[in-house]
Order: sequence, then structure tokens, then C-alpha cells
Amino acid sequence: MEILLWLVPPVVVTCLAMLWVSWLGREGRGEVDPEVAVRRMAEALGKEPRPHASRRPPTPVRDRSTGIAVRPSRLPRRDEAPRDRRSA
Repeated sequence: MEILLWLVPPVVVTCLAMLWVSWLGREGRGEVDPEVAVRRMAEALGKEPRPHASRRPPTPVRDRSTGIAVRPSRLPRRDEAPRDRRSA
């Protein structure tokens, strides 16, 4: 149990910092006029939604490598006659 005592001060400091920042970050310290809140909500709901744009085009899906090297078969050119494999 003693080995975990070193965690107490950082946890306390972190919790106090979170409380302090959340208190400072409140707009008007919680005092919002209901009419202003309704007006803000009406403005937000009246806006046209922006279309979602992706940051980059999707990459094509490629076959995963199996780790086996396969040589492509050599196709004869159009001007060459096909060779018989037994004679080669």
C-alpha cells in the first residue's frame, strides 16, 4: 500500500486543476438569461448543416501480400509465334 502513496499528490493536484479550469471556463458563472439561451438555440438550429468533407480520398483496397513471390507468366508478343515448352 505504501508504494501507491506517491500517487496521492498528483491525483489531488489533477482534480483541483480540473475543478479550477471547469469553474473558470463557465461563461457568466452559470448565470445565463433564459431569453438569450432561447435566442442562441434558435440561431443554432436555424443554420444550414455543412456537408461533411473527407480530408483525403479513400485509398483503393489492395490485395495483401502473402509473402510468396510469384513470377508473372511470360506472354508471347503478338509478332512472335508461341514456343513449345518441351523444346526449350
